[in-house]
Amino acid sequence: MRAGSRTAGVLAVVVAFVVHGSVSAHRRDEYLQAARLDVEPERVEIDLDLTPGIDVADRIVAAVDRNRDGSLSPDEQRRYEEEVIGALGVEVDGRPLRVQLLAASFPVLDTFWRGDGTIHFQSRALLPPLSAGVHRLLFRNSHRRDVSVYLANALVPESDQVAITGQERDGDQHELTVVFTTRQGSTTVPIAWLIGGFCAVAIGGASGWTHVQAFRRTSCRSSGLAEL
Repeated sequence: MRAGSRTAGVLAVVVAFVVHGSVSAHRRDEYLQAARLDVEPERVEIDLDLTPGIDVADRIVAAVDRNRDGSLSPDEQRRYEEEVIGALGVEVDGRPLRVQLLAASFPVLDTFWRGDGTIHFQSRALLPPLSAGVHRLLFRNSHRRDVSVYLANALVPESDQVAITGQERDGDQHELTVVFTTRQGSTTVPIAWLIGGFCAVAIGGASGWTHVQAFRRTSCRSSGLAEL
């Protein structure tokens, strides 16, 4: 991808954050969940950042640090990972897909009470073989809807076999529908699907601005970003 398009994408993100400051500034009483979707010919990858505001930090920490010992054990992290990934839904053309966790990272607990602690998840859903033409991918995040605000956006695909043509969001961005087209040559069965068959197998004030950099590679079409 050329540097110019990346720069334009970053600027567009900044503009979107300015226009919608009430969301991106990450208010103290909100759990900000920002998802970025990368749709490629064989898969969709989901980066999800979760950042609790100061006023809800106690509730989120309690949900993760279940024994209240001030640290996160591997078991506690695993249980929260399962909770978050279990709340994500991905469908393509009405067909549900399995979301697989690739990696997760948790900050030191003290950062949550400062309003800048972010939990990061990387996950993936394998796409079935798709014919050339228009397709619709639905992403849904239902994790902690009681205290959360959501951001969701599709990235510009790296492959020239996929093009994002539209993004449709519900009112709170709990759901994002990505309309995309695939070109000829993207209909082969992904190797990962074959392997999977044999194996039987988504702050207060100035602190919110620190999350702008988390939208790396968000060189999305300006029309899509303007909807954030």
